[in-house]
Amino acid sequence: MDQIVDFLNTIFWGYILIYGLLAVGVYFTLRLGFLQIIHFPEMLRTVLRANKSDHAGITPFQALCTSLASRVGTGNIAGVAVALTLGGPGAIFWMWVVATLGMATAYAESTLAQLYKVRDDEGNYRGGPAFYIANGLKAPWAGAIFSVCLILSFGLVFNAVQANSISDAMEGAFGAPRLATGLVVAGLSAVIIFGGISTIARTAELLVPFMALLYLGLAIYVLVVNASEVPGLLALIVRSAFGLEPAVGGVAGGITAAMLNGVKRGLFSNEAGMGSAPNIAAVATPDPHHPASQGFVQSLGVFIDTILICTATALIILLSGIFGHDPALTGTQLTQAAMEVHWGPVGRYFVAVAIFFFAFTSIIGNYSYAENALVYLGHGHMAGVTVLRLALVVMVIWGALQSVTTVFNTADASMGLMASINLVSILLLSGLVVRLTRDYIQQRKKGQEPVFLAESMPELKDQIDTEIWGRK
Repeated sequence: MDQIVDFLNTIFWGYILIYGLLAVGVYFTLRLGFLQIIHFPEMLRTVLRANKSDHAGITPFQALCTSLASRVGTGNIAGVAVALTLGGPGAIFWMWVVATLGMATAYAESTLAQLYKVRDDEGNYRGGPAFYIANGLKAPWAGAIFSVCLILSFGLVFNAVQANSISDAMEGAFGAPRLATGLVVAGLSAVIIFGGISTIARTAELLVPFMALLYLGLAIYVLVVNASEVPGLLALIVRSAFGLEPAVGGVAGGITAAMLNGVKRGLFSNEAGMGSAPNIAAVATPDPHHPASQGFVQSLGVFIDTILICTATALIILLSGIFGHDPALTGTQLTQAAMEVHWGPVGRYFVAVAIFFFAFTSIIGNYSYAENALVYLGHGHMAGVTVLRLALVVMVIWGALQSVTTVFNTADASMGLMASINLVSILLLSGLVVRLTRDYIQQRKKGQEPVFLAESMPELKDQIDTEIWGRK
């Protein structure tokens, strides 16, 4: 099994995604006119006013929090530490690059997800890559393959990764048995996911802002106390990204190692281009009533995840002075040790608690994506959903008992297949993304509230739900 996983990772990460991901990000950045930079204020505007909902969908803010629940997970704490260990400080620079380019990619995929959303049998909004692949590209078979990949990766494997990091942190900080931790996390997850998408959204809306702001607040304190060292560390990150800095201790170095690990961990953390966040973006009631508004909201999510939270973790580790002294110290334990330098013994416990909340919300956020995919496959009835929920519970317990290497490698392989399918799809639909973006921006420049109506693009009448987009 390990040989198969290693082979798939070699194909995806050695040849396809490490270049494809960057290329697609560059493509959308150029074609959308550096939208993620020039129209960054629009992202803030759409989130700050994002309070609109109806009985069929959740609010844009809830959609942002749910996507952040999935994005902001162990990748922000354990994943950053792994990237530093395997790729050196330069890996952080490539995480920034992936995030900046990924903001454009995230915008494109979430805009498409909004446009092609539908109503399920209960009248609730559903959508995501499977839907725009099936309706926009007329390839329902490809949508089915994507959905299976999504369920396997986000519904199962990725949640095992999150549970693994929780059990690792709890064992390191409190000496808690891994099995006991797995059972507790599985039980709490079951309570939330059996309540459905609306319960997940409300939970994320409460937990995500609190945990993210608390973590950033502690990180800012560390940066302020060590302000004189920050400029030098930022320079170190940039120099290391281009091989201009020697490896530290037993830590790997070089351009290739920095780029490979930065891209892998960056994508794993912010999920841009993977086709995951669009599943919850489609469930939102857009405010303004235009597909592009959810694109802006989800693009901001990538910025928050990587540029803010991942960078905070990296600087906390580098400022601690312990990086590179013990090559065996990596993942969650490295972050814990670094926080202990800054905050004393309480730092270790704080990271364990942060890991718990970050990973727990990721589990319930990931599940919401998988349920959406299950609906596309025609198994969104009670029996099918119950089987998926029970399978998630089992995977959480399994993940809590596995080794870090096995779980991370399996996650990389499943994520690679999923992302490949999605990247090709959004490229083929890129012309439509450009048209929607121009329409939104032109209305905004005229001082109008951007509104999209199906009648403005009659050629799409057989592809989109004209009832959803036939009214303001």
